[in-house]
Amino acid sequence: QVQLVESGGGLVQAGGSLRLSCAASGSIFSINDMGWYRQAPGRQRELVAHITSGGRSNYADSVKGRFTVSRDNAKITVYLQMNSLKPEDTAVYYCYSAAGPYHDVYWGQGTQVTVSS
Repeated sequence: QVQLVESGGGLVQAGGSLRLSCAASGSIFSINDMGWYRQAPGRQRELVAHITSGGRSNYADSVKGRFTVSRDNAKITVYLQMNSLKPEDTAVYYCYSAAGPYHDVYWGQGTQVTVSS
């Protein structure tokens, strides 16, 4: 079993920045891919950023150039640096991690990000 604990969400004005973190713990055999989804009221869950075990990353078009995903394998932590935030970035952000020989997916508890105009 793997537990993911998120932190860093909050309220920020448009144009501001936030940094989310997600730390994994528990019975970890290996960590493969990690990343972030977000979900806003009335909208489908959206993949925001993804980073592989080799450090390659991908982003949703809506956040390219503004968000950066990174990972610290020693701490088993994934980060999401969010700059130039927009009101449409308002959502609950969930981190995920694929772990173990079968790449089972685990989810964080979610952290609220609210961007005011």
